[in-house]
Amino acid sequence: MTKWTPKHEAPEPLEGPVVATITGGTILWFVLFLVQLPFYGWFEDHGHLWWLWTCLAGAGLGLIGIWYVRKRDAAIKRHEAAAAREDGDAGR
Repeated sequence: MTKWTPKHEAPEPLEGPVVATITGGTILWFVLFLVQLPFYGWFEDHGHLWWLWTCLAGAGLGLIGIWYVRKRDAAIKRHEAAAAREDGDAGR
């Protein structure tokens, strides 16, 4: 098993504009749903109706994702503020 043991530490996770990324993806899924909606009959006739519902599911799950990442961002900011306050109190 030692053959597969990593010999270095894992890199830090990348952080970026997470809320904006998830919001943009959610909007994209919903726009794709709206664009395909007029072609409902064609999708149904050709057995591709699942494309439409996949876009709607992506938009719905994206809403959950937006809620989640906004709460996560708020928690990270609260933690950083509390840590800054503790560092300020420790310096006295």
